[in-house]
Amino acid sequence: MNNGTEVTKDNLEERIKEYQPQLKSFIRKRVDNKENAEDILQDVLYQLTKTVNTAMNPIEHLAAWLYRVAKNTIINQGIKKREEEMPVYQNDEDDNEKLKDFSEVMFNNESSPSPETEYLRSLVWTELKAALDELPPEQREIFELTELDNIPIKEIAQTLDVPVNTLLSRKHYAVLHLRKRLKELYYDVIYS
Repeated sequence: MNNGTEVTKDNLEERIKEYQPQLKSFIRKRVDNKENAEDILQDVLYQLTKTVNTAMNPIEHLAAWLYRVAKNTIINQGIKKREEEMPVYQNDEDDNEKLKDFSEVMFNNESSPSPETEYLRSLVWTELKAALDELPPEQREIFELTELDNIPIKEIAQTLDVPVNTLLSRKHYAVLHLRKRLKELYYDVIYS
């Protein structure tokens, strides 16, 4: 591999041939099946081609760029797969009803909520704020912007000049932390 040579439109095909075997091996070691590895490889090469054809400046450190994009693509595919596979509850109607009731209590803007409802809301928001304060600033910011302010991720990416994949990764880690941190409170509220 020639790490010092930058990639341009003129040498793109040559550079792809140079890096493809190692990149394919890197991806295959981190993905559960051959088809997914091929899909990720194609995504990375597509992103490379698109970047080279649209960017004003050439990619100078191609190996680092390729492995970073491959790693992020693997992470994002894993997040999507887990989200598709992970239902909130596993076909338990009683739990679904409790979750629905909980959501109505938390997010219903009734004019005069009961003292119990006020206390419950206060408790949940206090715990959520404490958990958010434990996050790194970048993770807290993306979570708050997307979930509390309902700003689309693409709009945030443009405003902050940060790639969408980076923002999705930050949000993923924020959600993992919040789930872990608030799990006990959630079960206390739902199953009490």
